[in-house]
Amino acid sequence: MITRRDKVLLSVSAATLLGILLPLAALGWFLWQESVVAEEKRLAELSQRLGEQTEAALVDARELLDSLNQLDLEPCSPEHLERLQDAAIARPHVRAIGYWRAAERQCGAGFVQGEALTPPRASRIYDTGVVAWWPSADTAVGGVELFLMRFGQHDVAIDPRLLISPGLLDKQRVGLWVEGLPMSRYPADADLPSPDTTPIGLSVDRAQGRIVSRFSLDTIFPVDIIAAQPLAAFWDRYLSTLIVAGIFGLLLVTLWLLLVLHYLRRHLSLASELREAIANERLSVEYQPIVDLADGRCRGAEALARWHREGDETIRPDVFVPLAEDTGQATDLTLAILRAILRDLGDNLRAHPEQAINLNITGHDLASDRFGDALRKALREAGVAPSAIKLELTERSLLNEDAIRARLRELRRRGHHIAIDDFGTGYSSLSYLERFELDTLKIDKTFADAIAHEAVTSNVIGHIIEMARSLNLQIVAEGIESAHQVEWLRAQGVEGGQGYHFSRPLSAEAFLDWCRQH
Repeated sequence: MITRRDKVLLSVSAATLLGILLPLAALGWFLWQESVVAEEKRLAELSQRLGEQTEAALVDARELLDSLNQLDLEPCSPEHLERLQDAAIARPHVRAIGYWRAAERQCGAGFVQGEALTPPRASRIYDTGVVAWWPSADTAVGGVELFLMRFGQHDVAIDPRLLISPGLLDKQRVGLWVEGLPMSRYPADADLPSPDTTPIGLSVDRAQGRIVSRFSLDTIFPVDIIAAQPLAAFWDRYLSTLIVAGIFGLLLVTLWLLLVLHYLRRHLSLASELREAIANERLSVEYQPIVDLADGRCRGAEALARWHREGDETIRPDVFVPLAEDTGQATDLTLAILRAILRDLGDNLRAHPEQAINLNITGHDLASDRFGDALRKALREAGVAPSAIKLELTERSLLNEDAIRARLRELRRRGHHIAIDDFGTGYSSLSYLERFELDTLKIDKTFADAIAHEAVTSNVIGHIIEMARSLNLQIVAEGIESAHQVEWLRAQGVEGGQGYHFSRPLSAEAFLDWCRQH
C-alpha cells in the first residue's frame, strides 16, 4: 500500500526530474530554433547574392549581344574582332564572344576563337530568338563546360564556375540551377540534391549528415541555389551560443536542485523535529471555549495543538498537521495532544463531568485499532471518563465508510461523543450522514459570517440546522464574532457556540479561570 509519505516523496522526485528535464528540453528547443533561424537567414543571404550575381551576368550577356548586333562593322574584320575582344576582357566571367553566319561560327575573340565552339543542339530556343546551350560535354573547351548564349549573329560563352564566388562560401557546397537545368557547382565534384527534390528553406538531411538550404529567385530567370554543409560545421558555427546556453541551462538546473534540496532538507528536518517533539512531549495545547448559547455557561473547549520550536519559532498547525500525515505521524500527534489534555485538565475533567474537551482526529487515526486502544488506556490511567473527550472529525474523514463506521460505533459505545467538524465545506448530505452514528454537528465559520447578509450561504445555514434537527444532532456554531450572531443562532435553536465573541484560544490555566467565571 502506498502511503501519503511515499506519494509526497514520489511527487518531489517527479517534480525534481521534471524541473531538470523541462528547462533543458525547452532550452534545447529554443537553441535549435534560434540556430536554425540564424543559419537559414545566413544561407538565404548567401543564396540571394549568388542568384542575383548569376541573373546579372545573364542579363548583361543579353544586352551585350543586342549591342554587338547593332555594330556597323565588317564581320570578322580587325575592327570587329577588336570590339569583341574589348567586350570579353571587360567581363571576367566571359570566356569568348563569336560571330555567326547562319549555323556556322565564323570568327571570335577571347579564349575560344573560330569554329571551336559550335555545339550541335541547343538546350533552349526562346521566342525572342535567344538560343542557349547549358554546360555539357558539347560546350566543353579545354575541359571546362561553358554556358553559351546566342542572339542574332553573336554569341557569348560564360564560364559558369565564375558565377559562384568561393570567397562568399564558408564550408558550403553550392549548386546553381537556371530554369531547372544545372549551371554550376562548387566544388566541381559536389554531391548535391536537385531543386525538384529539395524543399524551399532549410532542411536536415540526416542520412547524409548535412544541412541543405534551397533558395529560389524568379525575377527574370528562374534561378535555384542549393547550399549544403556538414552538421558538424553547423554546430561549430554556433558553438559559442551552445556554450553560453549550456551554462545558463546548468545554472537553472542547479538553482532548481538547490530549491528542491532546501525543501527536502526543511521538510525532513521538520519531520524529524516533529517526531522528537512528540516523543519528548514538547507540544502544547490551547483551548477555545465552547459555551451554551442558552445561558452562556462554559461547556468545554476545543483542543488546538501548538508547536513552538527552539528559538521561539512557531510552526502553524496547517504546516505540521499535514506534515504529520505525510510522514506517518498523524496518530502519534493525536495521542500526544490527548496526553497534553490529560496533563493540563485531568483534575478538572474528573471534577466537572458536565464539561468535555473536543479532540480533533483524522481518518489516519481511524484506519486501525491503534488509536482506539491507546485512547482507552490513557483515559483509564488518568481516571477520566470517556464522555470527557469528545472526538471531532472532518467530513473527508468519512470516506472509507465501512471501516470508519465500525470504529466510530465502538468509540460511541464506550461513551465518547462524536462531532463532525466544519460541516458544510465538504460533500456530506442528509442521506450520507444518516449512515453514521454522530452526536454533534459543528457549523463552519463561513456560514456564521453570512448571517444577516445577502450571501448565498446565509440561506444554507438554515437548511443545515434543519438537517441536524432531523438527525437529532446537537448543533455547535463555530466562528461567532458578534452578539447579533448569538441572538440569531439562539433563535434558531442552536445549542452551542465558539468564537472570538466569547474568547480566543487560551492556555490551560487561563481556560480554567475563564470557565470559573462563566
